[in-house]
Amino acid sequence: MKSIKVDVPMHKIPLFFESVKFKETIFALPFAYIGMLLASEGLPKSDKFIWITLAMIGARTFGMTINRIVDRHIDALNPRTKSRHLPTGTLKLMDMYLLSSLSILLLLFSSYNLNRLAFLLCPLVVVYLAIYPFTKRFTWTANFILGWALAIAPSAAWIGIKGNLSWEPVLLSLAVALWAGSFDVIYHVQDSEFYTRRNLYSVAKRFGISTAFIIARIFDVLSVCCFIALGVLMDLSFPYFIGCLLTAGILFYKYYLVSPANILNLGSSFFRVNGYVSTTMFLGTLISLII
Repeated sequence: MKSIKVDVPMHKIPLFFESVKFKETIFALPFAYIGMLLASEGLPKSDKFIWITLAMIGARTFGMTINRIVDRHIDALNPRTKSRHLPTGTLKLMDMYLLSSLSILLLLFSSYNLNRLAFLLCPLVVVYLAIYPFTKRFTWTANFILGWALAIAPSAAWIGIKGNLSWEPVLLSLAVALWAGSFDVIYHVQDSEFYTRRNLYSVAKRFGISTAFIIARIFDVLSVCCFIALGVLMDLSFPYFIGCLLTAGILFYKYYLVSPANILNLGSSFFRVNGYVSTTMFLGTLISLII
């Protein structure tokens, strides 16, 4: 009996990580962990921590992968994105379909090991993440819809711990949606001319770059207000509110880096600043719950 030899394209694994910007998952995980910590009222059991982490990785990887698949033709035309893996042929379409399928399986399996409600709601998450990439084709609210895609994480983690949903994680998700929506509004300012030529939609294209920055600032202010309201509602201790204060400072600094007259810094430094928001809020929450 002949053995079946499977040729695993190991050289593509680093390309998969690059294509979905896997390292940026680290920036998104802290908000899921905040939901997890608040639901646990402290440190969770190790198995819950592992399954929530894997579910988050699966969800984010699927969201990024399906985005690359859906937008591959647009990316090929956009000077900013034409060097991505699908437009250049570095990765094939079937490669990305494989990665998206594995991500869904990871998400489903992880949610199954959390609790029944998490597993039952999992298909809704998949559908939402699959629909989001299409929205830029017909509505300028696509930037906000992206914000809510990231905002699923804290409420999902809460459900993963408690098996139910209440107002506290919803308020946390609202804060995350506003923060992420603000980030996406500014990030797509650099594509406003391309969107105009290709009849695509964004806040910057609909209202102009200056107004887009005003909207982003309003969203950031409201986000901090939601974080503070959550701390008051859950009677969290002072380190949490120090985290809120530091987050407000980080968001203020973001507008020192970029402005309507200077969008050249929409690169690694801009991403790092937004990453500091999630890690700062996570540390503030963690310390407030363990002291």
